[in-house]
Amino acid sequence: MSELRVPPGPGIPDGLVIPDGELVERFSRSSGPGGQSVNTTDSRVQLTFDIATTTVLTDSQRDRVLRRLAARLDGTTLTVDSSEERSQFRNRSAARERLAALLREALAPPPPQRRATRPTRGSIDRRLASKTRRGELKRQRSRPPVE
Repeated sequence: MSELRVPPGPGIPDGLVIPDGELVERFSRSSGPGGQSVNTTDSRVQLTFDIATTTVLTDSQRDRVLRRLAARLDGTTLTVDSSEERSQFRNRSAARERLAALLREALAPPPPQRRATRPTRGSIDRRLASKTRRGELKRQRSRPPVE
């Protein structure tokens, strides 16, 4: 196809353009239904991207991606599969979109840390009122007292 474009977002204000030479695509036969051409077309796409050797990311971005995607990586290689579509072209597009979404999410800076605050008087009152209502409901379910 061509280079992969990652749209701008938090952590990447200008977006990213990954050259086609840094992406490796492999094709294989997909499982599942496929009609007459099910055993003749290699429609499953496996897209791999080596984060350690890429020239697109800065050192801090590379460290952030390696840390955030550590569970998905095989060494330093990120692999994305796509086999939902019957068409190899559509599976290639889907794999590229998934890779772009993963990178965009991994490059986003962490959210600011929450500052602990005291609960408001209204929230305390609402919580106690709901507890009282719940207790009343449970009390009504019990057997009436024997007189």
